[in-house]
Amino acid sequence: MNLLSSENILLFSFALIVIAFLYSSVGHGGASGYLALMSIFAFPISIMKPSALLLNLFVSSISFLFYYRKNYFKPKLFYPFAVASIPAAFIGGFITLDNAIYKIVLGIVLVFAALRLFGVFNFKEKEEVKINLPIALVIGFAIGLLSGMLGIGGGIILSPILLFLGWASVKESAAVSSLFIFVNSTAGMLGFFLGGKTIPMESFYLVPIAVIGGMLGGFYGSGSFSNRTLKMVLGTVILMASVKLIFP
Repeated sequence: MNLLSSENILLFSFALIVIAFLYSSVGHGGASGYLALMSIFAFPISIMKPSALLLNLFVSSISFLFYYRKNYFKPKLFYPFAVASIPAAFIGGFITLDNAIYKIVLGIVLVFAALRLFGVFNFKEKEEVKINLPIALVIGFAIGLLSGMLGIGGGIILSPILLFLGWASVKESAAVSSLFIFVNSTAGMLGFFLGGKTIPMESFYLVPIAVIGGMLGGFYGSGSFSNRTLKMVLGTVILMASVKLIFP
């Protein structure tokens, strides 16, 4: 991993495992966390986006399998969002934002992710409400487009919306979000490839590290795991990274 000095490799690897663990435990792929971490360690933009998408594919799929095995996945809740988000993420993967604009938009999304970890958008479960198809399609398209452009999966945005609207329980939203992240990341990656770009070799070095955290997080999260202290620490780190991106 030539991007890091030898003394920073262990620190980065440990932080990556923790991020993958926490995000996988709530049904997310972790892209916002990975992007925040890479920005702190001064990774170039050309490596950040494909790396986040690649890690999302592995961690979100692991998380989904654990939640699926516990019967939390609701296909009827997933399909309306996926139908609209997949083509939108594919289009977003084609789009290459100017570096300055990318950092600002990503910084704003990371602020949202940090607040989510702080519990600001942790809405309580409501009595289940029937999903509104037109609204779900619009939400799916908007999240998909943003996901493809930034290299995120969109679960950090979808989960609180599902809870706020009363369309899913906490565990159900985690199961739906994990698969939502996987399909968006796949579509975004395809758009990225068809746009003439390739995944840097450095991105693949990060996969086994993130998989360790993803497996542990999916196992404990699909059970009854909750660690508020770790979430607060991670939220603080992500918030610091967002400030660095917005105000370089």
